[in-house]
Amino acid sequence: MKKTIFGVVICSMILMSSLAQAAGCLTGAVVGGAAGHLKHHAVIGAVAGCAVGHHLAAQEKKKQAAAAK
Repeated sequence: MKKTIFGVVICSMILMSSLAQAAGCLTGAVVGGAAGHLKHHAVIGAVAGCAVGHHLAAQEKKKQAAAAK
């Protein structure tokens, strides 16, 4: 139970960081949560998916900025 509460707190903190960062985070959290649900670790999967989604969105934003120059 403590792991679940910790995961929810971490995920909510990441989601509230900013709207631009949340786009990748929300998508990643949904995919990670669904994948984690199959292994009975939905919260951990959602948190990991959020981190990966945020990372990929940041990389894409950098690529778009470089292409615009």
